[in-house]
Amino acid sequence: MSEVIVVIGPGSIGQAIARRVSAGKRVLLADLRQENAEAAATVLGNAGFEVSATTVNISSRQSVQALVAQAGALGDVTGVIHAAGVSPSQATPEMILSVDLYGTAVLLEEFGKIIARGGAGVVISSQSGHRLGALTPEQNAALASTPADELLALPFLQPAQVKDTLHAYQLSKRGNALRVMAEAVRWGKRGARINAISPGIIITPLAKDELSGPRAEGYRRMIDLCPVGRAGTPDEVGSVGALLMGPDGAFITGSDVLMDGGVTASYWYGDLAPA
Repeated sequence: MSEVIVVIGPGSIGQAIARRVSAGKRVLLADLRQENAEAAATVLGNAGFEVSATTVNISSRQSVQALVAQAGALGDVTGVIHAAGVSPSQATPEMILSVDLYGTAVLLEEFGKIIARGGAGVVISSQSGHRLGALTPEQNAALASTPADELLALPFLQPAQVKDTLHAYQLSKRGNALRVMAEAVRWGKRGARINAISPGIIITPLAKDELSGPRAEGYRRMIDLCPVGRAGTPDEVGSVGALLMGPDGAFITGSDVLMDGGVTASYWYGDLAPA
């Protein structure tokens, strides 16, 4: 039976990881828009990968279940790369929580039911989750383990508490890392692993939009004042993704790898510290 790698959100980062872990396997690319999935499928297909394209709306459990069924029909799902989401400048707080927080929880629940023994997944989170102040132990536990369909009803996620898109995004990304930790226990019972990567500013089409948009000054400041002094590339994230999903990462699960050029370090202890 074929081994299957599922890529949800096959943009620059999703493709970079897929290239490193999908040789000899079937690749299923899923995006909210069919044309995006097909464009990525053309690129990977031309590079020698066996690829098919489909759609998914990760904020809908029914849509995610359909994707899981489609993937399972292709073979044994041994890899899941989740790189889909919306940014603070793209959506309302409610949509960010629905897609980035709830959608990730649903994906992990549903793929956790079928992931093959020896399989692995990686969730693309964000440095933003590391710049949110400390939550209470109760809030951490709620984000980690509340059943996905009850997540958005948590009191501290209500509109009166989450009034701006950046706060919603930071909560979602903190939630992703916590969720991965809790799901690693369940995935482990199937002999599989799941980890997160929290990238900083990675030069993708979305980042280029941000660098010419209303938040451009803040972005450029992060790049200029971080210890590494530059933005990252999708290939650098791809290398970490390949480590986490491959045999060299076999002892790593439930982890969140922060790779942001030191932006978070500089935010807490350096030139980027808030006044």
